Amino acid sequence: MIVPQVSINQYIPHREPFIMISSLVSVTAERFESEFVIEEHNVLVENGHFTESGLLENIAQTCAASFGFLAREEAGEPKIGFIGAMTKVEVSELPPVHSTIRTIVIPLHQLGNIYLVKGESFMEGRILLGCEMKIVVTQ
Repeated sequence: MIVPQVSINQYIPHREPFIMISSLVSVTAERFESEFVIEEHNVLVENGHFTESGLLENIAQTCAASFGFLAREEAGEPKIGFIGAMTKVEVSELPPVHSTIRTIVIPLHQLGNIYLVKGESFMEGRILLGCEMKIVVTQ
C-alpha cells in the first residue's frame, strides 16, 4: 500500500462523507489500483449494498488519487479532475456492506488534459463493474 486511508484526502478534493476510496495499493503511469472497505453508514449504500453510482465514484476517485499521487511525485500539487463522460458501463454484481473492493484503472489515451481510462472493480476476484471514463484534469 502506497497511500493509506489516513492520508488519502491529501490526494483527492473529496471530504467525508463522500470519500469512496480507502487506500492506493499501487500507482504507475500505466495502472492504478485501490481498495475500498464499504461501511454500512456510507451515503451510497442502499438496501445493504454499495450502489452502481458508488462503484463509478470509486473508479473516479481512484483516478483522482492516482493522478494526484503522480503529480506529487513530479514535485507538483495534486490537480482536480472531473468526469467528462462514462461509457460501456457493465454491472455484474453489487458488493454488500463490510466487503472490500479492489479497483483497477488503466489509462488508455490522453489528449491534452483529457484522459480516457478503463476502470474495473472486483470483490474476491469477481468483477463487479467495468466502464470507460473520460476524465478532465485541471491544468
